[in-house]
Amino acid sequence: MRLPLVLLLVAWAAAAAAQDARRSGYADMGPALRAMQDDDAANPASLWVLEGSALWGARDGAAQRACADCHGAPETLQGVAGRYPAFDAKRASAVDLAGRIEECRTERQQAPPFGRETRPLLALEALVVRQSRGVPLAADPALAAVASVGETLWRQRIGQLDLSCAQCHDDRAGLRLGGTPIPQAHATAYPVYRLEWQGLGSLQRRLRNCMTGVRAAPYAYGSQEYLALEVYLARRSAGMPHEGPGVRP
Repeated sequence: MRLPLVLLLVAWAAAAAAQDARRSGYADMGPALRAMQDDDAANPASLWVLEGSALWGARDGAAQRACADCHGAPETLQGVAGRYPAFDAKRASAVDLAGRIEECRTERQQAPPFGRETRPLLALEALVVRQSRGVPLAADPALAAVASVGETLWRQRIGQLDLSCAQCHDDRAGLRLGGTPIPQAHATAYPVYRLEWQGLGSLQRRLRNCMTGVRAAPYAYGSQEYLALEVYLARRSAGMPHEGPGVRP
């Protein structure tokens, strides 16, 4: 049975309104932090971007190849970061941007991986992400099953405090915890420079912080659980503009 046009328009308007209600963590910051993120000269993450630029052209590994040898200038990667996590045919599963960079390094450059949360890997990730600033985030439809696993983890109560991600960032978003606004937790700006860390960190590091905050045992970096959460969050924030690398309190 075909729906009347008016009902289709109402459904479209409702969906658009729901999407418009989404807020990046940027919107919850004060003017000083927003200005810091907006100004490349003031954004501390720019230091990692500069390091990434140097690494991009550096030949390394047994193959003595550089990222630039295959991909050209970083500017050619506009929009690429917004498509991760993506489906990886060899794994028949998800791979995030950090995982793809590590894969290129080990397979094409024949060099040892940098390792999750290391400064060189974050620097290359920041460089690639900078090319996608302002580009709408996308969710890979081939990862629907992984996103479903991620949503289950998002809604699962964990830790001694018996809390789920959804209880804070869906149910109580916009309220305050210890004087700090509770964000909707859209993954629009990673990797981010957090004042709390005094350094750049990945989305997985932020998820790890939340898990330890509710007194739960965190997963290992690069685990399937973190990847599933990344995939779900990508779907949850699809269509929002990429801000990375961002600044957060």
